[in-house]
Amino acid sequence: MFLENTVNHKEQFGWIEVICGSMFSGKTEELIRRLKRAQFAKQKVEIFKPAIDTRYHDEMVVSHDANTIRSTPVPAAANIAILAQGCDVVGIDEGQFFDDEIVSVCNNLANQGIRVIVAGLDMDFKGNPFGPMPALMATAEYVTKVHAVCTRTGNLAHYSFRKAEGDKLVMLGETQEYEPLSRAAYYEAMRKNAEN
Repeated sequence: MFLENTVNHKEQFGWIEVICGSMFSGKTEELIRRLKRAQFAKQKVEIFKPAIDTRYHDEMVVSHDANTIRSTPVPAAANIAILAQGCDVVGIDEGQFFDDEIVSVCNNLANQGIRVIVAGLDMDFKGNPFGPMPALMATAEYVTKVHAVCTRTGNLAHYSFRKAEGDKLVMLGETQEYEPLSRAAYYEAMRKNAEN
C-alpha cells in the first residue's frame, strides 16, 4: 500500500533564486545561462520582463554582452502568475521594476513546484534598496550577488552611479548614463555631485 501511494504521488519542489548586483555586473548574463541550461534539459521555461524595458528589444531579454533569450513583456507582476502556469522554470529579468506583488507571485509559483529565477538591481542609483528586490532576496532560497568592476579603481563595484541628470528613480540607460563604482568611488562621486 505504501509503495503504491509513493508511485502515484509525484512530490513537487519549487524554489526562488535571486541574482542581484549593480549595472554591468552580469545579472542578465547569469539569468540567461541558467535558463538556457534548463531549456537544454527539456524543461518548460517561460521568461518575463517588464514591458517598460525596451532598451535592446521588445520581446528579448538581452545582456550587455548581446546574449539573448526570448521573453514575454508584461505590464505587471499579476500577468506572470497567469502566463506561467504549467512551467517547470520561470525567469524574470529586471525584477526591481515590478510592483510589490512580484514577491507573492514568485512565492506562489515556487509553492506550486516551479523553479523561479529573478535577476535585478539590488540598489538604485542613490544607493538605496530597490523596489521589491530586498523582499525577494529575503524569501529566496538562493541569492547570488554578482559584481561589476569599478571603472575608476578596478576594485569590485556594486553601486550603479548615474552620470546623467535627473532625479527620477526609474531611468533606463547604458554606459552613457550609468557607471559601476566601488563603495569608495561611489561616495566620492556623490560628494562631488553634491558640491556642484
